[in-house]
Amino acid sequence: MSAAEKGVVAAGHPLTAQAGAEVLRNGGNAVDAAVGAMLTSFVAEPLLTGLGAGGYMMVAGGGQEPALLDFFVEAPARARDGSAAELEAVDVSFGDAVQVFYIGPASCGVYGTPAGVCEAAVRWGTIDLAELAAPAAKLARDGVVLNAGQAYIVEILADLLQSTPECAALWAPHGRVLREGELLRNPELGDALVRLGKDGAKPFYSGDVADAVCAWLGERGGSLSREELGGYSAIERAPLSMRYRDREVLTNPPPSAGGTLLAYSLGLLNAQPAPPSLGAVIAAMEAAQGERTPEFVEGLSEEGFGSCFLSSRLGATTHISVLDSHGRACSVTCTNGEGSGVVVPGTGVHLNNVMGEEDLSPLGFHSHPAGRRMPSMMAPSVVMRDGEVELVLGSAGSNRIRSALLQTIVGVVDHGLRAPDAVSAPRAHFEGGIVYHEPGIEPAGLFPHSGTPHGGGHPEGHERAGGQEREVVRFHGLNLFFGGVQAVQRCGDELIGAGDPRRGGVAVSA
Repeated sequence: MSAAEKGVVAAGHPLTAQAGAEVLRNGGNAVDAAVGAMLTSFVAEPLLTGLGAGGYMMVAGGGQEPALLDFFVEAPARARDGSAAELEAVDVSFGDAVQVFYIGPASCGVYGTPAGVCEAAVRWGTIDLAELAAPAAKLARDGVVLNAGQAYIVEILADLLQSTPECAALWAPHGRVLREGELLRNPELGDALVRLGKDGAKPFYSGDVADAVCAWLGERGGSLSREELGGYSAIERAPLSMRYRDREVLTNPPPSAGGTLLAYSLGLLNAQPAPPSLGAVIAAMEAAQGERTPEFVEGLSEEGFGSCFLSSRLGATTHISVLDSHGRACSVTCTNGEGSGVVVPGTGVHLNNVMGEEDLSPLGFHSHPAGRRMPSMMAPSVVMRDGEVELVLGSAGSNRIRSALLQTIVGVVDHGLRAPDAVSAPRAHFEGGIVYHEPGIEPAGLFPHSGTPHGGGHPEGHERAGGQEREVVRFHGLNLFFGGVQAVQRCGDELIGAGDPRRGGVAVSA
């Protein structure tokens, strides 16, 4: 927990949060701080984000008209003549659950973070981008010591990190992946950050960096083209607004999927008495999951889809949250997926594997038309109360993002929790007929209409509820599987930050 005068930054790594807080101390606003923190996250959290990633930024409060900056990954054209590379599967174990991810040249989409950083700095920033980039560049050249959280991610992604010689040179220089306490140095990333600060996004989309990326991928069957990179730009969108109790929740609009489904879940709960039971929250998650139909996925690209969808039914990743002393909020979520394993020599770019994210392709891989933004689950959000920002939040966690945010908002709004308690409270998640939950949740509470689950809980932690077809998977501790919510809350005149312990999150005041 952290209280502050100039503002608070909550992020997934101490160095990320400290970089943003230092910008606030030097007179920057919330967006300046978020951009500075983003650039540092490329170095300190390079498996979750980077120059080859994509994301979204929400800006609201402090007299700012709410806006959502979309710089997420676009689908490239897919060669159909047999020359294209195929997706490569890797298993990632979260200890109590295993998920399959797909990597390699076929998994790389059109990246957006260079464009997003530069557009945000131009629209809302007050500090020169080169000044914001310099500390991150120095950190990349000097090296970052892996902390426990980052070392755990390295461990579970070991196969990915050794999938190409270029990736292994960074992450397994001694024939094994780096461990906690060891130094990760990436001078090429440092050079690229200096270039971004000095020359802006142009080299990454229509200059020599773009040429290098497309040539490297093309030689390996990747389908990302020079034209697709050159045509990319960050897009400002009107946030999706949803009333919840006496608050207004601003979140990510279509073509992103996560914000729409979060708003739908909140709308279902808003029609019920407060506070909702955990069983009711799970039922709202289940209803949202059930709406993820082919029609929903196709409709996301249509004008006005978000409001039409909600009215007709209601009547990674890494995240940074900033709230400054002037009441301006900046909530930014970025993801490299897990990374494709494709590191382009000389560029500092580890390309995303968003085209290989099963959660983002419910209709099948490479089913999205070229040039369409992928329907991300990421949902940087702001909760407004009486016209002022009360809560700034967002999360990592793939398909678990919306459930993590839903439970955090319910914790603050309905249960009166302060942000640190709401973020660290045990979570549940519903997907594919299975309810996953952390310790501290009673199994009977997961089912809105029935009593105690039966089945006795065999060693894998699977149970079934009487009369219901929900399987229960119990985790043995808080786990990054359930996302990584980073939040900042205004409580009267006090600003309070909360970093998610599941992903080594911290809050730093300025």
